[in-house]
Amino acid sequence: MPAITVEDTTTLPRVPAPAPGTVRRRVRSVTTAPSGFEGEGFPVRRAFAGVDLRDLDPFIHMDQMGEVEYAPGEPKGTSWHPHRGFETVTYIIDGTFEHSDSHGGGGTISNGDTQWMTAGSGLLHIEKPPEALVASGGLFHGLQLWVNLPRAQKWAEPRYQDLRAEQAALLASPDAGAFLRVIAGELPDAGRSVVHKGPGSTYSPMAMVHATIAPGATLDLPWRPDFNALVYVLSGAGSVGVDGQPVRTGQLAVFGPGDTITVSGAKQQESRTPALDVVILGGLPIREPIAMYGPFVMNTRQEVMDAFTDFQAGRLGSVPAEPVPHGAVRGETDGTPGA
Repeated sequence: MPAITVEDTTTLPRVPAPAPGTVRRRVRSVTTAPSGFEGEGFPVRRAFAGVDLRDLDPFIHMDQMGEVEYAPGEPKGTSWHPHRGFETVTYIIDGTFEHSDSHGGGGTISNGDTQWMTAGSGLLHIEKPPEALVASGGLFHGLQLWVNLPRAQKWAEPRYQDLRAEQAALLASPDAGAFLRVIAGELPDAGRSVVHKGPGSTYSPMAMVHATIAPGATLDLPWRPDFNALVYVLSGAGSVGVDGQPVRTGQLAVFGPGDTITVSGAKQQESRTPALDVVILGGLPIREPIAMYGPFVMNTRQEVMDAFTDFQAGRLGSVPAEPVPHGAVRGETDGTPGA
């Protein structure tokens, strides 16, 4: 699980140790993500399945994509589809993914990069592996998180953020047993005089951190008391919360109130998962009605129906024309007549 790594975590800035009077959060629930398929058939774990939206707010959905080792010809993506009313955050740990949308956003992300797409008032987009990866096969592993938008921003103009792995703020726990990649939000420095910010620009105040915790190490992470707190296990085994609830790959822990999140790596890990890898999420709850169906997340049922109407009428954008390969006659590619 490379994402972005460092040879020596002791060289990194540290998050502070818990201060006197720190309230370590207790775990309210641990759920196991069911497996399924998305898009053209790539395997996912539905990380938030069975969890009340009020505990997730401002987050509404998350898929762990893979981890899967594709044979040549097997890599899959999605077809063109619409979104309105929220943001998609695609974080690639292993492999490569391409994104294009009808608002002009797009790019290629790999090992530790993030694509942050604000659908806002609505657009069409597509995500797929590049042709070279389809031909060769290979390892693919990532996350896609859906972040709700407050009512006032649901009609914002769509935007796209291309966040490179090297832009993430890199930190360590006080004993350097945990390595943190801050993708969005901010964490305090051990001196508490500065904060380390992730590159993601968010409408809803939130934080997203990918942490790798060595076997037997413990991370006590300062966390805003007004944020909720979620820990999803990408791989490995360990425990969470002041009460030491056991967790393993594919499980989500929802925390109660407090100002510190505790995550520990089990002393014994499987050979293919040498450490505990987790994604830590938190945000300021929006506390607004949610009407959600398929690719649309709005405040009322009528707004969802209007989104479908706008999509069918072509008001969410159009699919960009595919470039014509060099030397091909327009209307024909690879010898196959066009429609």
